[in-house]
This record gives sequence, C-alpha cells and structure tokens, in this order.
Amino acid sequence: MFKKVHVGIPYSMISGELLPLVEERGLNPEISFDADALDNLEPASLAIIAKALGMKGLRTTLHAPFMDMAPGSPDPMVRTVLRHRLEQMLHVAMELRPETVVCHAGYEDRRYRHMKGQWLEYSLSLWSWFAPRLHELGARLVLENVFEKGPEELYDLFESLYGEGVGFCLDVGHQSAFSSASLQRWLDVLGRFLRQLHLHDNRGEADEHLAIGTGIVDFHFLFSWLRLNRDVPPVITIEPHLREDIELSILNLTKLWPW
Repeated sequence: MFKKVHVGIPYSMISGELLPLVEERGLNPEISFDADALDNLEPASLAIIAKALGMKGLRTTLHAPFMDMAPGSPDPMVRTVLRHRLEQMLHVAMELRPETVVCHAGYEDRRYRHMKGQWLEYSLSLWSWFAPRLHELGARLVLENVFEKGPEELYDLFESLYGEGVGFCLDVGHQSAFSSASLQRWLDVLGRFLRQLHLHDNRGEADEHLAIGTGIVDFHFLFSWLRLNRDVPPVITIEPHLREDIELSILNLTKLWPW
C-alpha cells in the first residue's frame, strides 16, 4: 500500500527536516509550492530532492500555489499572474518528473454566478495551455474542488477538458466542510473524471485537515465506491496537517484499503 500512497508536504519542509523521514519510511511525497517557494527556488535543492527520491524509487506529485490564484478571473492581469506561477511549476516538473500536478479549479458561486460562462471560457483557456505541457513531461493535470457547493458547478469544466487528459482530484475534506452536496453525489456526477484523491478529515464545519477516521468524512462509503468502480487505485494523497496524524492516517487507511 505504501508504494501507492502520497503524503502532502510543503516544499519548505521536504527540502529540510522531512526529507530524511520521507526516505526512511518510503513515503511518496506530494510537494506543495507557494509563491515564496517558487520565487526562491534553488535548482540545486530540487536536484538533491530528485536524486534522493529516485534512489528510493519514490514517486512524486506536485501541488501548485492556490492563494489568490483565480483561473476564471475576468481581470487579465490576475490570470497573467497565475500563468506565470504555472510556468514556474513547469520548471519544477522538469526536475522532479511528477505523476500529477494538482491545481484548484477555483469556482466560487458567490463570485462567479453572474458570469459563469466567462469563468469557464477563461479557465479552459488556461488549463488547455497548461495540460499538454505537463503531458510532455509525463505528468497529468488534475483539478481539485474547494469551495464549490456541488459537483455540477465543475461538470462542464471537466467535460470540456476530458480530451486533454485533465482529471478530477476529489478532496473529501473540502467536500465535507464546504459543499452542500453529498459525497455520493460528487462521485455520481464526476466519478468518471476521478484521477486523484486528497484524504483528510474534519467535523463538517471547517477545513481542519485531521487524521483519516477522526472526523465525519465517510471513508467507508468512499472506499466501497472505489472497490466497485476501480480495479486499480487513483493517485491517493493523505493530507493531515500534524506530523503525528500521518501515522494514524496510514493506520486507518490500511484498514480501508481494497486493492
């Protein structure tokens, strides 16, 4: 199981204190980058990480910056900033050769309801540029839910990008904290696009990033659905925010694992 599971780790931590832990435990990292990390990258540090992971046979996924990133913004300067960040992520991907790169889909009904058609047009333009460039590097672009109320808000986006190989990253913690639609509804509507999972828990009121099995997320239903609909697992990343919750998440995930 360990060979198929990733653990979310900020770049600032994997380039320092957590790289030895990742190597020792054989954990595949999902390395997240914020704007500061991208602006201060040292190629030598990326090379060290790539070599260390390669020697252990570990796979990598990447998470692009998301704070203030709005792919469907009506402001072209905002979209230009995001494109610049994605260009920086391409350079990272060249070094680390990830399996996937995760970005936030970024739809918020309260902001974009009056211009959803334009939001979709601007988003498609950006992702249609980014996805094939990742594909050339052997990586898949996956888009993650955050503040979307329900899966229907993202259906047209994934349907339009299906031919580009873009997948859906279902974040079950975000679904629990922010969506009014059930987990089953999300899987019914977007399940055919599912390529990655972000797994963490909460009590339904905030994005707490607790250990798997310590909140209200119905992981038994999720893995029952996966057992029926997937012969092989999608990319799976556990995302507890506390280091001690990594061990508990792995333990509870082992009990659920159907493959």
